[in-house]
Amino acid sequence: MGDPKVWKQAENDLEKALKDAKVKYGIKKKDGAFYGPKIDIHITDSQDRDWQLATIQLDFQIPEKMELEYVDKDGLPKRPIIIHRAILGSLERFIGILTEHYQGAFPLWLSPVQVMLMPITDKQESTAKKIAEELKKQGIRAELDNRPERLQAKIRDSSLQKVPYLGIIGNREIEASSLSVRTREGKDLGALKVPDFLNKLKEEIDKKI
Repeated sequence: MGDPKVWKQAENDLEKALKDAKVKYGIKKKDGAFYGPKIDIHITDSQDRDWQLATIQLDFQIPEKMELEYVDKDGLPKRPIIIHRAILGSLERFIGILTEHYQGAFPLWLSPVQVMLMPITDKQESTAKKIAEELKKQGIRAELDNRPERLQAKIRDSSLQKVPYLGIIGNREIEASSLSVRTREGKDLGALKVPDFLNKLKEEIDKKI
């Protein structure tokens, strides 16, 4: 679309911007959109797969076709240049790439559910609810699994959903004012007091581990 000379100008301007910014780049010949050349930014995920993420495009064509004008400081009409910029591509696509990168096992700060609390029987349900509410008040995304299922089934389901931490509450935990904590990988962290568990979570979130 448009005059080849204008395309060449846009290519030169984009290349100069990359050089001025000291960005390493390569040339992908004939790989631009129909209305102008662009900078593609690629990333690789945990499985060394390549994803095109952000794009920055210099567009001389659409302003010409739409006869766009603005009045410059000299009082004369000028033709603007459009810069198309997509930093994530789209939010949905970016979330898809993140999910692929982490294989669903998001770090704690990014996990939709950060802690799943599991009473062993319905006798511990009220205590588990109180702990869940306490965690939520402190900004932790906690949920309660009070289904009438065996404990091992609850642990398996939350591990498959890749919830970072599982908090198990039985009579022993209630007596000690604590909860037994496991990771989604199956590591047993033992019995932790709720304030200690909360501090651990906040420290991990702050470090963005």
